[in-house]
Amino acid sequence: QVQLVESGGGLVQAGGSLRLSCAASGRTFNIDAMGWFRQAPGKERVFVAGIRWSVGTTYYADSVKGRFTISRDHAKNMVYLQMNSLKPEDTAVYYCAAVDRGRTWYLMSRLTALSMYDYWGQGTQVTVSS
Repeated sequence: QVQLVESGGGLVQAGGSLRLSCAASGRTFNIDAMGWFRQAPGKERVFVAGIRWSVGTTYYADSVKGRFTISRDHAKNMVYLQMNSLKPEDTAVYYCAAVDRGRTWYLMSRLTALSMYDYWGQGTQVTVSS
């Protein structure tokens, strides 16, 4: 099992920045990829960004390209989401998730699917005021 704990959420004005962190523990050697998702009130949980754990290849939703950056730190078992130029529509609960190494997949676009992920954190609230 892998446990994920998010932190770094909060209230920020439009145009501001936040950095979310996700700490992984447990059987972290099983992690093949990690992703960030978000869920706004009354809406579905949607993909934000993903990263292949071993090589660091990244993939982003169109809505955040050029504004958000996902990164990872192997030594610390951490993944980060740097969010710049935040907009009110970025307001949501942000979730960290991990893909188990037991899956077979090739295309980074597969990381957009919730069904790819085996482990989820509890989420952290991000609120962007206008």
